[in-house]
Amino acid sequence: MQIWAGLGNPGAQYALHRHNIGFMAMDAIAALHDFGPVKKQFQGWTQEGRIGTRKILLLKPATFMNDSGRSIGEALRFYKLDLSALTVFHDELDLAPFKVKVKTGGGAAGHNGLRSTDQHLGQDYRRVRLGIGHPGHKDRVTGHVLGNFAKAEMDALSDLLGAVAAEAGRLAESDDVRFMNDVALRLG
Repeated sequence: MQIWAGLGNPGAQYALHRHNIGFMAMDAIAALHDFGPVKKQFQGWTQEGRIGTRKILLLKPATFMNDSGRSIGEALRFYKLDLSALTVFHDELDLAPFKVKVKTGGGAAGHNGLRSTDQHLGQDYRRVRLGIGHPGHKDRVTGHVLGNFAKAEMDALSDLLGAVAAEAGRLAESDDVRFMNDVALRLG
Protein backbone atom coordinates (compact mmCIF):
# COMPACT_ATOMS: atom_id res chain seq x y z
CA MET A 1 0.00 0.00 0.00
CA GLN A 2 1.02 3.57 -0.68
CA ILE A 3 -0.26 6.70 1.04
CA TRP A 4 -0.65 9.78 -1.12
CA ALA A 5 -1.30 12.89 0.98
CA GLY A 6 -2.49 16.14 -0.55
CA LEU A 7 -1.78 19.24 1.50
CA GLY A 8 -4.39 21.94 1.98
CA ASN A 9 -6.70 23.60 4.47
CA PRO A 10 -10.18 22.27 5.26
CA GLY A 11 -13.24 24.41 4.63
CA ALA A 12 -15.09 25.84 1.65
CA GLN A 13 -13.45 29.25 2.05
CA TYR A 14 -10.05 27.69 1.23
CA ALA A 15 -11.19 25.40 -1.61
CA LEU A 16 -9.71 27.42 -4.49
CA HIS A 17 -6.62 28.75 -2.70
CA ARG A 18 -3.31 28.05 -4.41
CA HIS A 19 -2.24 26.47 -1.10
CA ASN A 20 -4.97 23.82 -1.61
CA ILE A 21 -3.72 22.40 -4.89
CA GLY A 22 -2.68 19.23 -3.03
CA PHE A 23 -6.31 18.67 -1.97
CA MET A 24 -7.40 19.35 -5.56
CA ALA A 25 -4.97 16.72 -6.87
CA MET A 26 -6.37 14.11 -4.46
CA ASP A 27 -9.92 14.85 -5.66
CA ALA A 28 -8.90 14.60 -9.33
CA ILE A 29 -7.10 11.28 -8.81
CA ALA A 30 -10.00 9.83 -6.80
CA ALA A 31 -12.54 10.85 -9.45
CA LEU A 32 -10.61 9.59 -12.47
CA HIS A 33 -9.61 6.28 -10.88
CA ASP A 34 -13.01 5.63 -9.27
CA PHE A 35 -11.79 5.48 -5.67
CA GLY A 36 -14.14 4.43 -2.89
CA PRO A 37 -16.23 6.74 -0.71
CA VAL A 38 -14.68 9.39 1.52
CA LYS A 39 -14.05 8.24 5.09
CA LYS A 40 -13.17 10.36 8.10
CA GLN A 41 -10.01 8.90 9.66
CA PHE A 42 -6.47 9.83 10.70
CA GLN A 43 -7.64 13.37 11.49
CA GLY A 44 -8.51 13.82 7.83
CA TRP A 45 -10.44 12.42 4.90
CA THR A 46 -9.36 9.26 3.11
CA GLN A 47 -10.35 7.38 -0.01
CA GLU A 48 -9.08 3.93 -0.95
CA GLY A 49 -8.61 2.59 -4.43
CA ARG A 50 -6.28 1.04 -6.94
CA ILE A 51 -4.21 2.51 -9.67
CA GLY A 52 -3.12 -0.37 -11.85
CA THR A 53 -2.15 -3.13 -9.43
CA ARG A 54 -1.18 -0.75 -6.62
CA LYS A 55 -3.39 -0.10 -3.61
CA ILE A 56 -3.42 3.61 -2.77
CA LEU A 57 -4.86 5.49 0.21
CA LEU A 58 -5.52 9.14 -0.62
CA LEU A 59 -5.38 11.40 2.44
CA LYS A 60 -6.42 15.01 2.90
CA PRO A 61 -5.40 16.08 6.43
CA ALA A 62 -8.12 18.07 8.22
CA THR A 63 -5.59 19.41 10.73
CA PHE A 64 -4.91 22.61 8.75
CA MET A 65 -1.70 23.02 6.81
CA ASN A 66 0.54 23.81 9.78
CA ASP A 67 -0.18 20.44 11.43
CA SER A 68 -0.43 18.16 8.38
CA GLY A 69 2.34 15.87 9.65
CA ARG A 70 0.22 14.70 12.58
CA SER A 71 -2.47 13.29 10.28
CA ILE A 72 0.01 11.80 7.81
CA GLY A 73 2.06 10.22 10.61
CA GLU A 74 -1.06 8.64 12.11
CA ALA A 75 -1.92 6.98 8.76
CA LEU A 76 1.63 5.68 8.22
CA ARG A 77 1.79 4.22 11.73
CA PHE A 78 -1.65 2.60 11.42
CA TYR A 79 -0.59 0.73 8.27
CA LYS A 80 2.96 0.14 9.61
CA LEU A 81 4.51 1.79 6.55
CA ASP A 82 7.81 3.58 6.27
CA LEU A 83 8.51 6.83 4.41
CA SER A 84 9.13 5.01 1.11
CA ALA A 85 5.35 4.42 0.94
CA LEU A 86 4.51 8.14 1.27
CA THR A 87 3.97 10.71 -1.48
CA VAL A 88 3.01 14.28 -0.55
CA PHE A 89 1.36 16.56 -3.13
CA HIS A 90 1.85 20.27 -2.41
CA ASP A 91 1.95 23.76 -3.86
CA GLU A 92 5.40 25.00 -4.88
CA LEU A 93 6.23 28.72 -5.09
CA ASP A 94 9.60 28.12 -6.74
CA LEU A 95 8.09 26.36 -9.74
CA ALA A 96 6.37 28.06 -12.68
CA PRO A 97 2.57 27.93 -12.53
CA PHE A 98 1.12 24.55 -13.56
CA LYS A 99 4.49 22.79 -13.84
CA VAL A 100 5.15 19.55 -11.97
CA LYS A 101 8.34 18.17 -10.45
CA VAL A 102 8.84 15.09 -8.32
CA LYS A 103 11.66 14.62 -5.85
CA THR A 104 12.45 12.62 -2.76
CA GLY A 105 13.71 14.40 0.33
CA GLY A 106 14.78 17.99 0.66
CA GLY A 107 13.86 20.90 2.85
CA ALA A 108 10.55 22.59 3.51
CA ALA A 109 11.49 25.87 1.75
CA GLY A 110 9.16 27.80 4.06
CA HIS A 111 6.17 25.51 3.36
CA ASN A 112 4.43 24.91 6.69
CA GLY A 113 2.76 21.67 5.59
CA LEU A 114 6.12 20.20 4.59
CA ARG A 115 7.74 21.56 7.75
CA SER A 116 5.10 19.80 9.88
CA THR A 117 5.51 16.55 7.92
CA ASP A 118 9.30 16.76 8.27
CA GLN A 119 9.00 17.33 12.04
CA HIS A 120 6.69 14.35 12.50
CA LEU A 121 8.31 11.92 10.06
CA GLY A 122 11.65 13.12 8.70
CA GLN A 123 12.40 14.33 5.16
CA ASP A 124 12.91 11.16 3.10
CA TYR A 125 9.52 10.95 1.40
CA ARG A 126 8.51 11.61 -2.20
CA ARG A 127 7.05 15.01 -3.01
CA VAL A 128 4.96 15.98 -6.02
CA ARG A 129 5.61 19.70 -6.35
CA LEU A 130 2.75 21.49 -8.13
CA GLY A 131 3.86 24.89 -9.38
CA ILE A 132 1.93 27.99 -8.37
CA GLY A 133 4.66 30.51 -9.27
CA HIS A 134 6.14 33.25 -7.11
CA PRO A 135 4.43 36.65 -6.86
CA GLY A 136 7.78 38.41 -7.32
CA HIS A 137 8.40 39.78 -3.84
CA LYS A 138 8.51 38.01 -0.49
CA ASP A 139 6.05 40.51 1.03
CA ARG A 140 3.39 39.27 -1.40
CA VAL A 141 3.88 35.52 -0.81
CA THR A 142 1.22 35.04 1.88
CA GLY A 143 -1.48 36.79 -0.13
CA HIS A 144 -0.50 34.83 -3.24
CA VAL A 145 -0.48 31.42 -1.56
CA LEU A 146 -3.68 32.08 0.40
CA GLY A 147 -5.41 33.67 -2.58
CA ASN A 148 -7.74 31.93 -5.00
CA PHE A 149 -6.64 30.90 -8.44
CA ALA A 150 -7.76 33.60 -10.86
CA LYS A 151 -10.63 32.93 -13.28
CA ALA A 152 -8.10 33.17 -16.14
CA GLU A 153 -6.10 30.31 -14.55
CA MET A 154 -8.99 27.83 -14.21
CA ASP A 155 -8.47 26.10 -17.57
CA ALA A 156 -4.73 25.65 -16.93
CA LEU A 157 -5.47 24.39 -13.39
CA SER A 158 -8.03 21.91 -14.72
CA ASP A 159 -5.58 20.72 -17.39
CA LEU A 160 -2.83 20.24 -14.78
CA LEU A 161 -5.05 18.28 -12.39
CA GLY A 162 -6.35 16.15 -15.24
CA ALA A 163 -2.83 15.37 -16.44
CA VAL A 164 -1.63 14.49 -12.91
CA ALA A 165 -4.61 12.16 -12.44
CA ALA A 166 -4.25 10.59 -15.90
CA GLU A 167 -0.55 9.82 -15.36
CA ALA A 168 -0.89 8.72 -11.71
CA GLY A 169 -0.13 5.14 -12.76
CA ARG A 170 3.46 6.20 -13.44
CA LEU A 171 3.73 7.48 -9.86
CA ALA A 172 2.15 4.32 -8.48
CA GLU A 173 4.87 2.33 -10.26
CA SER A 174 7.58 4.73 -8.94
CA ASP A 175 8.45 5.90 -12.46
CA ASP A 176 8.82 9.55 -11.44
CA VAL A 177 10.72 10.66 -14.55
CA ARG A 178 8.14 9.17 -16.91
CA PHE A 179 5.35 10.73 -14.80
CA MET A 180 6.90 14.20 -15.13
CA ASN A 181 7.53 13.73 -18.87
CA ASP A 182 4.04 12.41 -19.59
CA VAL A 183 2.36 15.20 -17.60
CA ALA A 184 4.44 17.76 -19.50
CA LEU A 185 3.48 16.16 -22.83
CA ARG A 186 -0.22 16.29 -21.92
CA LEU A 187 0.10 19.97 -21.03
CA GLY A 188 1.92 20.74 -24.28
